[in-house]
Amino acid sequence: MIKYLGSKRLLVPILGEILTAVGATTALDLFTGTTRVAQEFKRRGAHVTALDAARYSEIFARCYIQTDAIDVDRGELAEALRYLGSLRGEAGYFTDTFCVKSRFFQPFNGERIDAIRDALERDFAGSPLWPILLTSLIDAADRVDSTTGLQMAYIKSWAERSYKPLELRVPELLGGPGLAVRADATVAAGELPAVDLAYLDPPYNQHRYFTNYHIWETLVAWDAPEHYGAACKRIDSRDGATKSVFNSKREMPSALRRLIRDVSASVVVVSYNNESWVDLEDLVDMCSAHGHVATFAFDSKRYVGAQIGIHNPTGVKVGTVSHLRNLEYLVVAGPKRSVESVCELAVLRQVAGAAGVA
Repeated sequence: MIKYLGSKRLLVPILGEILTAVGATTALDLFTGTTRVAQEFKRRGAHVTALDAARYSEIFARCYIQTDAIDVDRGELAEALRYLGSLRGEAGYFTDTFCVKSRFFQPFNGERIDAIRDALERDFAGSPLWPILLTSLIDAADRVDSTTGLQMAYIKSWAERSYKPLELRVPELLGGPGLAVRADATVAAGELPAVDLAYLDPPYNQHRYFTNYHIWETLVAWDAPEHYGAACKRIDSRDGATKSVFNSKREMPSALRRLIRDVSASVVVVSYNNESWVDLEDLVDMCSAHGHVATFAFDSKRYVGAQIGIHNPTGVKVGTVSHLRNLEYLVVAGPKRSVESVCELAVLRQVAGAAGVA
């Protein structure tokens, strides 16, 4: 699974226990990102809809959520990966943009990414293997990049992992059906079918996933866009259509309230943290539209940029980080008995501070 801002790796098993506790058989992951949470829901037997506005998220969702592992010809998949992995590197847009004009990848890996991505377009377009193979490529590229996990900048000196050769691996596919949707959550929320449980993990602040992961956007679109700046960001990063209402401090609170109101689910779970533009009291009020509410708080590390510190454009450390930890909140709303079932979970009592059901 790729390095990702706001990853819910530590909360995934807890969210899975919540799904089981409320007896959900259908679920919606409304800001699915890498699909980590959606995969846990699917692993526990739920029919999951994984939705996000990002191109790369749609590919992950088509691979891990929409694809039923039973339907995949493993021999054909292995042969496709062997073929792609054997291709000789050939410099193209990716190498020129992300290895020469910027330093996100070593050129020898960039050339292989170019060759493999061209072959995917040429030989596998329309194939059910396409999202699986493209997911394998993105994962492989992530393992040899030279970043801290975000693509707004690259490391001044090559990261040790960047010297490793690109290696395609078989993604861990899951059995069972599911659905991948690429859409704006604020538009789609009220149009999707009702589910037993909906999980919402909206952006917390001004940091934009479109620019933080612009390389994955380009690797999926494969459109050789015009770019700008030292990080060679896509020119459409400047387009208002690629900006989320959740990255606007003025617009986000009302948009979040509408979104929570519009989502059709028996139980709604929202994750947020104490660095967001909405305080916990307001978030609880928003969620009360779905019934009784309980809140849980988890101590966690801040994002990787905070661990590294504040630097000027030449790489010199110029500031002091105010804090290295924050509180991650889970707000659970729904019928009283369902919310009480969540509060009774031993894993929550062990690792979280919990408020009473209201």
